[in-house]
Amino acid sequence: MGLLGSFQRCCVCGQSGATIMCCQEDCERWFHLPCAKEGGCVNQYITPYSSYCPQHRPVQEVRATPEPGTDCPICLEPVEDRKTFNTMVCPKCKRAWFHRDCIQGQAMCAGLLYFCCPLCRNMEDFSVEMMIMGIRIPFRQPTWEDNDAFAYLGERHSTCNARECLYPGGREEAEQEGLQG
Repeated sequence: MGLLGSFQRCCVCGQSGATIMCCQEDCERWFHLPCAKEGGCVNQYITPYSSYCPQHRPVQEVRATPEPGTDCPICLEPVEDRKTFNTMVCPKCKRAWFHRDCIQGQAMCAGLLYFCCPLCRNMEDFSVEMMIMGIRIPFRQPTWEDNDAFAYLGERHSTCNARECLYPGGREEAEQEGLQG
């Protein structure tokens, strides 16, 4: 495919060297991976790893429209007034509307085991729908677990905030002597 790809023109940028072909039968459109998002193409990162041009990409079947003034629950910025390539909805609650970039960022942070709808917390239907729509969800621990990000929560308070401290020597003194009382 390397040699064949060098002759294919990208349906997004028009340059040669496109190596991804739309999976729709009888479609002759090719595109570069870096051009996919910009051009509205969808790459599904689940078996059988299908890719679709803008004309044949999957669309959400959910019949819903956002209420006027609806904000993305991730970035808190307004979403479009309908489903589009860049504006998506939770298939379960039909109330969570978000930007494609926002939900992709959420998926990359959460990983497959913690990825869910930001509002209704549905995991299964939501994850499947997002994968079909081209959202890449890595199978790994969430990024908030990296580098002991919350290790400080397990640390004990080191100073006494009481008006009259019963143990001016600190916790160590209290633990050695036990409670006096």
